[in-house]
Amino acid sequence: MKKILLILGLMATALGIQAEDGKLRVKMNCKPIGDSIVAILYGADDKELRLPFTGKQGVFDFEVPVARPSKMYIVEPQALRGKPAGIFLIPAIPGEEVLLTAEDYTRYDIDGSKFYSQYHVADILVENAQKEGKDETQVIYDFIKSHPDQECSAFLITHMDDLEKMKEAVGLLKPEVRNGRMKPLYQDMIDQMEAEMKAKEEAAKKQAAGIEAPEITLNDINGKPLTLSSLRGKYVILDFWGAWCVWCIRGVPKMKEYYSKYKGKFEILGIDCNDTEQKWKEAVEKHELPWLHVYNPKTSNVLADYGIQGFPTKIIIDPDGKIVRTIVGENPAFYTLLDDLFK
Repeated sequence: MKKILLILGLMATALGIQAEDGKLRVKMNCKPIGDSIVAILYGADDKELRLPFTGKQGVFDFEVPVARPSKMYIVEPQALRGKPAGIFLIPAIPGEEVLLTAEDYTRYDIDGSKFYSQYHVADILVENAQKEGKDETQVIYDFIKSHPDQECSAFLITHMDDLEKMKEAVGLLKPEVRNGRMKPLYQDMIDQMEAEMKAKEEAAKKQAAGIEAPEITLNDINGKPLTLSSLRGKYVILDFWGAWCVWCIRGVPKMKEYYSKYKGKFEILGIDCNDTEQKWKEAVEKHELPWLHVYNPKTSNVLADYGIQGFPTKIIIDPDGKIVRTIVGENPAFYTLLDDLFK
């Protein structure tokens, strides 16, 4: 659930913070931390609240405004610049007091008022289970089953990664806990996971082998319309990418290698997403991308038509305009497939 502090970068699920008013008191005694930290909460509409605090040699005592139970990051400032630093993920519960302790950068403990003292027991249980190689979701499920009257059980549902198990766990809770102040927190996550699952199912249908690829009409690098249908008669790889996408850029050398290796046997149509036109053109020039390119504005329906869920996504289309296969991410399987097709 936690225990690893040295992390590059910072990721979180946005959770709405909009209900009762309240504050969370935070006491920290974390020896490896310096004299400054930043508390980060995520609110409605993905809005982020960052609050800086100062202390002395890892000792802090401050209050954070929390409108409803949510998750909060406490980080060293250098973490916000993408550098190795201490990052603590803790429950943020209004009206409670949390005590955060750490001896070094390998792990930390969460304790405090009633909610946090209960959470501490579950946290240690899960930590030990992880060391023993047990299924974390199952361990949490068993804890909830044994402690259906504790608010921390409702919060722990957000640490589970099995949607059906999460729903079952909700049913185990006592009614006053299930319908209490933790409900918006775990329900948001369940709703989000259900929406993501539905989106993946829809994407799979749109990207299924044998499906005719939807027409694409977008402006090329010279501002002239280019259609996918104009490339019929040859294999085409639709490369959904962006200059902002680290993995897209990391994959460029290998893409260029295979474009040269099987020159004339297929064409690549790069479809830029979520860039400005200027950044798109600069990236094409900077990385010397030799294939066809089109710009995909936010008003376009292309991403929806193809059910794109992540970047990069590569879709191989046969000479008849039918989808052969979709590869999401920078995956070696893509190049193995090209070898199988064109050797």
